[in-house]
Amino acid sequence: MSGRRRPPQPNLVAELPPISYVWETPNRRPRRPEWDIPDPSVPRGLTPAMRAKLERIVSRVPEVMVKITGRTKSVAHLKSHLAYITRNGELDAETEQGAVMIGRSGLKDLQQRWEDDAVLDDKRRRDGSLSINIILSMPAGTDAVAVKDSARAFAIETFGDNHDYVFVQHLDDKHPHVHLTVQSLGYDGRRLNPRKADLQAWRERFAGELRLRGIAAEATPRRTRGRTRKADRGAVLALRQRKITPEVDRLAREEVLREVRGGKTAERPWADRIKSRQGAIRQRYLDYAAELQRSGTAPDDALARQIRQFVKDMPAVETRRHVLKRELSELAASRARGAEQIVDADRRRDGRDHDRRK
Repeated sequence: MSGRRRPPQPNLVAELPPISYVWETPNRRPRRPEWDIPDPSVPRGLTPAMRAKLERIVSRVPEVMVKITGRTKSVAHLKSHLAYITRNGELDAETEQGAVMIGRSGLKDLQQRWEDDAVLDDKRRRDGSLSINIILSMPAGTDAVAVKDSARAFAIETFGDNHDYVFVQHLDDKHPHVHLTVQSLGYDGRRLNPRKADLQAWRERFAGELRLRGIAAEATPRRTRGRTRKADRGAVLALRQRKITPEVDRLAREEVLREVRGGKTAERPWADRIKSRQGAIRQRYLDYAAELQRSGTAPDDALARQIRQFVKDMPAVETRRHVLKRELSELAASRARGAEQIVDADRRRDGRDHDRRK
């Protein structure tokens, strides 16, 4: 028997592109979070933080929502907003100093203090904001106390060193959420002007605070989960609920109808980019599933199977235009079937009348 040595197995990990691509938010200047710091010995391998994030993603843990809902640009608007989030003093409000403003007297004190700050802000432009209003929310069933504690920790970490703020928890909705209002002008004289990268960093920080309190939470962009369509704006959803066709829906349908009737489809380079990006994301998941399965350990094999199922369950890559075309096609097919049924009924009725006349 010859003493041939088995050829060495290729180190596929070194050849794989970084897994973090699948959960990065596409923006021009992304912030590098802690979980994206590679292991110097295996630059493209899964670090414990990356693996934990991947496990949360494919396990479909709840996604946090951190959303800027608006800006106040006048003292009257600011006071009205503070009254709204406190339900006219019925709900307690907590400030950056940990003080709790209780009842109507607490609301008036808060409004007066912020009004005084606004009057002293003499460098603000006429259309400049006095405050930025944020909602931090979790899906129904999440522990409300943990949500509030996480929101408090998030606010301290994000704004406590440079901005006054106030937050109030609302429990009258199935989704436990916190309204956080932050004064735009910082102690350093700079104004708060969050960008896309800031919002993603805020989401990740809020999700991290929730996990510290035992709540499974993640903060990934839509594309990580295979979703390509943006959520519709609240005003559009409200119109649909009132059975009113929003202008954006009407214009989109008219455009699709013109394409269908003309037999020509306008080129949409961005649609090709969406498909290409989704193809790359799904392939990257599968590449890492294959590498995990090669290790031969039970935990890696289980995670590999979970990743493959996650990719299999991803929705079809559809843009709003694709959905509208499908709906029009289904409507046309339904009408055609209805017309055929009417014709068949008329034929059967004519046949019966003919038999009676015989």
